[in-house]
Amino acid sequence: MSSDFTYTAAAEKADINAKSSKKIEKGLKKLFIIAGIIFAAELVWLFVISPFIPFSTVEIQGFSELGRANVLKIAGIGETSSFMSTNVNTAKERLSNFILVESARVTKRFPDKLSIFLVPRQSAAVALSGAGIKQEMICIDRLGVFFKIADAGSVTNGLPVISGIENPAIGMRLPDSLVSLVDNISMIASSSPELLSAISEIKIERKAWDGYELVLYPVHSSIKVRIENNLTADVIRYMLLMLNVFEGASAKPEEIDFRSGVGSYKIKEQP
Repeated sequence: MSSDFTYTAAAEKADINAKSSKKIEKGLKKLFIIAGIIFAAELVWLFVISPFIPFSTVEIQGFSELGRANVLKIAGIGETSSFMSTNVNTAKERLSNFILVESARVTKRFPDKLSIFLVPRQSAAVALSGAGIKQEMICIDRLGVFFKIADAGSVTNGLPVISGIENPAIGMRLPDSLVSLVDNISMIASSSPELLSAISEIKIERKAWDGYELVLYPVHSSIKVRIENNLTADVIRYMLLMLNVFEGASAKPEEIDFRSGVGSYKIKEQP
């Protein structure tokens, strides 16, 4: 009888353990199913729904002359723009074509972030436009682009005046052969601004056959200086050295010619 009792108790225990295992197995299955549903829902949200939801973060690194609202308008980014609906190459092209912008970079980060980085054009020189009382100064950047009307303090802030340009207007660009001029001016302004401050005007004159040459008008001398289209800091230093020779002299030349690399001049005889 005892053996029958032991067998029955063991069977009941095994049955209880089997039922318990089945419950655990069913619970785990339910847990895995729920986790799978949640994971699938997250994937659907992340890859199907989120990319179509408007950007939650729009980062703009621009400049004061072009406010946030204008940047977004130019780029074609609206309140409903999303990761999927925004073409960053198109937005970049639109911003780069705006006259005040030298370069633009547009990036988007999945699923709902957009970043815009702008580099503004910087004035290297100014050009005189118009005639009479309607004259205006137009800013030129280092790439030779005429991009905005100069404010009242631009010239006094050390920007040289470039003359001899026919009918300058915003949106124009200097000929390729003259772009090096404003690029050189920009470099001199960064390294030796005191040299540029010694020149009041740079006049561009077309050569008889081809190309251009420059006529420099010093601030503290009435003597003009003619050079090839190769304005550098060394040229200005040499010019100032030559002008210093004539300081206080009774007879002065009207112009010094540096086109050959060596200063030459003529002094009119006194009658």
